[in-house]
Amino acid sequence: MANIDQDLNYREIICKAVCGKGRKFSQSTHTITPSHKPTSILGSWIINHTFKATRSADDSVTVEGRYDVNIWYSYNNNTKTEVCTETVGYKDEIILSTKDEHATGKDLDVSARCIQAPNTLECTISPNGSRMVIQCEREFVCDVIGETKVCVYVNSDAKPDEWEDKDWDYGLDDEDVEDIDQFFMGELEE
Repeated sequence: MANIDQDLNYREIICKAVCGKGRKFSQSTHTITPSHKPTSILGSWIINHTFKATRSADDSVTVEGRYDVNIWYSYNNNTKTEVCTETVGYKDEIILSTKDEHATGKDLDVSARCIQAPNTLECTISPNGSRMVIQCEREFVCDVIGETKVCVYVNSDAKPDEWEDKDWDYGLDDEDVEDIDQFFMGELEE
């Protein structure tokens, strides 16, 4: 049995923290039927991407979104061109690879970032010649934020007067702070 005095040297603090993390790379294929039978594909791109993330189960996050697929193609034996636009939707289930088993409470927030915006990999004319098949890719990372416990050691021998008078200057000038690479841990959120 632990000594009661030792137990009093520790405190449990409840705070908001990242309680789960996940990442998923996805590829999808969409078949689009243009108004004319295509002769050749001249270009393809994706615009107007929107998405929202929700917590779907204890160990996953669902990201649902949509984007506009644009395909520039020629028809009538390469004598005319047209851009075909179609809005397509997707649903990605992201399994949390890291999860805090000590998270408390039911109120968890979900934050998702698209680190690879949807883009086209390849666009071809289908074997029957009347449709176009476009391959796309995208990638998301997500964080689940909730309450968790942090255990900290309390130094009962510390004297408050000593901490108030302590010089906390670590010798950093304003120039030193300006030289710090703010992106050393990855991309900053806006």
